[in-house]
Amino acid sequence: MDTNRMQEEILLNIGSPRQLETLYRRNRSAFKANFDALYPQLTGNLLAQAWHQRLNHSADASSWGTPPERLFVVVASLLAALLAKLPEILSLNEADYFIRNVGFIVFPFLIAWFAWKNRISPKTGMWLAGFMLMAAWFINTLPRTQPSDTLILSCLHLPLCLWWLLGVAFSGGTLRNNLSWPGFLRYNGELAVLTAVLLLAGGLTSGLTIALFQLIGWRIQPFYFTYVVVCGLAAVPIAGTFLTQTQPTLVSGVAPVIAKLFSPLALIMLVVYLAAMVFFGKNPYQDREFLLLFNALLIGVMALIFFSVAETTPTNRAQLVMLSLLAIVTVVVNGIALSAILFRISTWGLTPNRAAVLGANMLMLSHLIYIGARLIRVLAQRTGLSAVSRSLALFLPFYAAWSGIVTFLFPLLFGFR
Repeated sequence: MDTNRMQEEILLNIGSPRQLETLYRRNRSAFKANFDALYPQLTGNLLAQAWHQRLNHSADASSWGTPPERLFVVVASLLAALLAKLPEILSLNEADYFIRNVGFIVFPFLIAWFAWKNRISPKTGMWLAGFMLMAAWFINTLPRTQPSDTLILSCLHLPLCLWWLLGVAFSGGTLRNNLSWPGFLRYNGELAVLTAVLLLAGGLTSGLTIALFQLIGWRIQPFYFTYVVVCGLAAVPIAGTFLTQTQPTLVSGVAPVIAKLFSPLALIMLVVYLAAMVFFGKNPYQDREFLLLFNALLIGVMALIFFSVAETTPTNRAQLVMLSLLAIVTVVVNGIALSAILFRISTWGLTPNRAAVLGANMLMLSHLIYIGARLIRVLAQRTGLSAVSRSLALFLPFYAAWSGIVTFLFPLLFGFR
């Protein structure tokens, strides 16, 4: 599109935000150049003023956070590193320490960050801190009997409880902020992407550092992995959260692309997987390892559905159909997994592991059915996509409640076995 034509299109659609956005996405550099040339004659138009600020806004020092925010990140990272090195400092059993306390290395600092930024009430802050202290005491006083399925289940589900507390702090200390909980899911998707990037960059830097020191005859691997890598891993989620909040455009465009790319692939993979399972005679009702893999697959695909809806705003029917089909196929997978769990319970009895997986699968199946129904209503144009986004957060309290039951009640109900 030549210069005159672009300027004519801008002037023609100066009152239409949607058309201006379409022109901008068609050719961003040309749009900016032509809009800047036209702006002197558009200064009285509020929409033109907004576009001028958008196109000419330059990042400044404040976009990297305020000095108190940067100080918080440094102090929190150092404290997280100290907690990660606590077994070595106090001569504790490392395996036992980390399996019980891995969530406490990072989550308290993330919760403190959002509690501070959202200015939650002192009463709510004391409630959050009290719950974390109680949870830390509980998990570290569980009997160290071997083997203990309830101990492992508690250790696996406790981070989910802390994750729920993080969501409470993110939403400003209230459980009823329906607008914040979908944003909390988006934050998790962005943090996952940014954490992967930081880990990749850290891995490359570590490899180069070790190789350079080897060239001069120094073997720094023991020291480097013991101190730098362990402390760095503890600090990555804190630094990642800081970046997602101070640089919101840094990864906000990455997660939607990942969701759009992998959702169709996941749908194809699931259909082929179900067909292959029937063809090769794989039986989740008898094969325990296969059932575990089946549930891992289910969790992964569910997460993809969640982030596909939370991170994107599908505007075309084909994408909505794809997400609906993915939800329906995942419901089938979940139904097979749930029936296999019920079969194993009726045949071999109830164990802590089977009870935990049964509850989780029932929750996921109910959630998937609800999301699928919402997507179908969007396809029928009976509701907007925002209702689907809200449906993602609707079941979060139920997941948190089940995680709390498994963490704190299962050891008592099953006699710590």
